[in-house]
Amino acid sequence: MEIETLVKKQRAYFEKGKTRNVQWRIAALKTLKKSILDHEEEINQALALDLKKSPFETYMCETGMVLSELSYMIRHLRGFSREHTVYTPLAQFHARSFTSSQPYGVVLVMSPWNYPFMLSMEPLIGAIAAGNCVVVKPSAYAPATADVIDRILRECFAPHFVSVVKGGRRENTRLLDQKFDFIFFTGSVSVGHLVMEKASANLTPVCLELGGKSPCIVDKTANLPLAARRIVFGKYLNLGQTCVAPDYLFVQEDVKEKLLFEIEKCIRKQFGADPLSNPDYGKIINEKHFQRLLGLMEKGTIRIGGETKTETLQIAPTVLTDILPSDPIMGQEIFGPLLPVLTFHDISEVITYVNRHEKPLALYLFTGRRSTARRVLENTSFGGGCINDTIIHLATSQMGFGGVGGSGMGSYHGRDSFELFSHKRSIVKKYTWMDMPIRYQPYTGWKNFLLRIFVR
Repeated sequence: MEIETLVKKQRAYFEKGKTRNVQWRIAALKTLKKSILDHEEEINQALALDLKKSPFETYMCETGMVLSELSYMIRHLRGFSREHTVYTPLAQFHARSFTSSQPYGVVLVMSPWNYPFMLSMEPLIGAIAAGNCVVVKPSAYAPATADVIDRILRECFAPHFVSVVKGGRRENTRLLDQKFDFIFFTGSVSVGHLVMEKASANLTPVCLELGGKSPCIVDKTANLPLAARRIVFGKYLNLGQTCVAPDYLFVQEDVKEKLLFEIEKCIRKQFGADPLSNPDYGKIINEKHFQRLLGLMEKGTIRIGGETKTETLQIAPTVLTDILPSDPIMGQEIFGPLLPVLTFHDISEVITYVNRHEKPLALYLFTGRRSTARRVLENTSFGGGCINDTIIHLATSQMGFGGVGGSGMGSYHGRDSFELFSHKRSIVKKYTWMDMPIRYQPYTGWKNFLLRIFVR
């Protein structure tokens, strides 16, 4: 089906009003959940083909998170959808004031290749829950997963409600030339600029989930063995191809060598003596990104790892020292299994460095001091993060996830997803049995007196 025709058919279907029924939305979410469970093995196989993900990692980071979000949304959707009464000022007596959430209409979800199933399905869940029709555009870099997503959604829904458009830049451009009511994009900052530029032509609201250089900070009071274990997990999960992976490490000078020793131990323990032979160790998505990462390894000293395997597009977990802020690896989001290490003497140096660069999507701090944690949180701006851990802040439907500034705009997961894909209307229902004359002309003295009483 032509993209223009598809969008028109979805708009015509939305205007019929069927998606506004809350029970109908819940049934749609239940249908999607059952289909995902039925196709779980196909999802595993697709992610193994695209990214060499193990079944365990696929469930932990993709399928399991989607199923959890579906369960949460099904359980809470009626409550999210209710009208919410708010206080009515005395000056508006007698009336009822309330807010009411309405779907935008036809929305576009554009997803990336690094978590291609989860980052397609989670925003889709929010869009369906809010009552929208949806066009899903998976990444062309993960074709096997895009095929599975297409099969699942064709099985669950008619294309005039939810549809998948596969393809590359040509299809992306044609989609962005359409008038959608909302656009949700996850991906690089450069493409995020293009999405926002295209959306502005129609004044279409957007949610941009981007990335950036997320710092990981370790001071001398941290539990170093635990910090190392959690940093290694967060950094090398999916070979570092995670938007919230620790991008670079800032460690206090006093404990640099101790921490690097612990990190090396943890890499060996988690991935084995030869990570490139580990069947559960993934791969870089394609040759282009593989070569880009090799270029980033040319500056600095390879302290840990550095082994590569061209035929399988793999790079071992790598730690680089003797890095300068001006080096290429510090000038772009790494998105790979390379961890550059910088040192600091006082935490103020780190705060200054972070604040002089684009606001990161995530920040991770390992410290044993509450005062340090409070100081960093109060004096830096970032999308979200953890104290004494990495990545796990996004693995819950109880909190929203999103960026700020250069790392994105908008927040989703759980209630935030429902609200993101909804327009909240403010409504006053005025009763007719009484009509206070104070607001009508002529504005006499006694009206002025009463007005000042009412509006205080």
